[in-house]
Amino acid sequence: QKVLPALTTKVNELKRSNIKYINEIDIWRFLRKNYWQNSKELTLGDMVNDILSTPNHLLEEYIGLIMQNQKNKNKDNELKKEKRDNLL
Repeated sequence: QKVLPALTTKVNELKRSNIKYINEIDIWRFLRKNYWQNSKELTLGDMVNDILSTPNHLLEEYIGLIMQNQKNKNKDNELKKEKRDNLL
């Protein structure tokens, strides 16, 4: 909750750059996975700095990969269902 204002500021920056599909949760997950996962003694200041200084294109690439992975999972599920239906 302490970093929510920084996350909101970053989302507003993204919106000003016409990137409207990335939200606070997306940014949080990206940083947790790619920046903070192995960090020790991470301070609030470090977290705010990372949130505000993360290049927009890295967030876009991350969300693009997430969306592509979800699309692939959906296709796999459809194929499995189709195979199952053909067997019946």
